[in-house]
Parts: sequence; structure tokens; C-alpha cells
Amino acid sequence: MVLSIIILVFCLVAFAAIHSFMASLPFKRFIMRTLGSRAEILYMPVFSLIAVLTILPLVYLLYKNPGPVLYIIPSPWRWLMVGGQLLAAIVAPRAMLDAPHRFKIHSQLSAPDTPEAGPLNIRGIYLWVRDPFLLTGLVIIWLTPFMTVNLLVIYLLTTIYLYLGSMHWETRLVAQFGDKYREYQKRVHRIIPKLRGYR
Repeated sequence: MVLSIIILVFCLVAFAAIHSFMASLPFKRFIMRTLGSRAEILYMPVFSLIAVLTILPLVYLLYKNPGPVLYIIPSPWRWLMVGGQLLAAIVAPRAMLDAPHRFKIHSQLSAPDTPEAGPLNIRGIYLWVRDPFLLTGLVIIWLTPFMTVNLLVIYLLTTIYLYLGSMHWETRLVAQFGDKYREYQKRVHRIIPKLRGYR
């Protein structure tokens, strides 16, 4: 069992390293220099495809060797959990639609209060929570209605990776939007949705 956990952790670390490298600003600068304006069109589809391909070995290994079962949630509670996962899976893509300017490479590489950076423009789900990807990611993994030893290890490490990634992402948003984003951070929580929304 220890060997299987080590292999799973290695697969997760390899995915995280590749994912983090491709999401880094130095890599995006290289892509912009190499591809020019085509980088904006090609980056997200290629990034997403590589993310899927690099996570598949981990998913396969977990499927083949989940480890000892820790618990299985009975009905009807399991269906409520699955419903929460589906809701989170629907909300996650919405976060990209509500702030498309945050994901443009030339905007991420620009300074605050420049035309390239664009306005902060808080709308949609960002009125309620600062990092909807972190929130939905945690909901999807921790509402899994069963748990095994291997799955628990991967979920714990994934939670740490998601949170550290969120901190890094917000550092970049501060660099992009400056004091406007710092003010937004004071008024809206990173994970816990704000009941009345951002005003």
C-alpha cells in the first residue's frame, strides 16, 4: 500500500509541476515572444489539453488501486453530495465567463492602470467569492460520497496545492490591478461566499 501511495504522490507532483510551469508568467512571456498574438488563441486550449492528459495517469491509478475503503455515504445523503459536486462543476466555467480579462496573457503581463491590464470589473460570481475555482475545486473533491486511503492522501495534497495556487494567482492579480484588487480583497473572502455580494 505504501508503494501505491508513493506512485500516486509522484503522479500528482508531476502534474502539479507541469501545470505550475505552464501557468507561470515566465512561460507565458516566452509563449508571447514565440507565437505573438496567436498565443492568446492557442494557450488555453493547449493548456487545458495538457492538464487533462497529465492528470489521466493519476485518475487511472486511483481507479485501479483506490486502497482500503474508509467510508461510503448512504442514500439519500450521497445524492445531495453528488448534487453539490454537479453544482460546483456548473459554477466553475461560469467563473471564466465572468472575468475573461483575467485570463488573457497580455493582461496578466501588464502593470496596473494600463490599457492592457483593463479594469477590474467585479461581476457575476466574483461579487460573492474571490476565488471561485478554489471553492468549486474543494467542493468537488470533498463532497465525494466515498473515501479510500489513497484518495484521502491525494485529496489532502490537492487541497494544499489548490490553496497555494490560489495565493499565487492573487499575487498576480494584485500585480495586474494594484490597489483596486487590494480593496476588493478586504471586502470579499477568498473561499467563503459573501452573503450580500460585493458593492
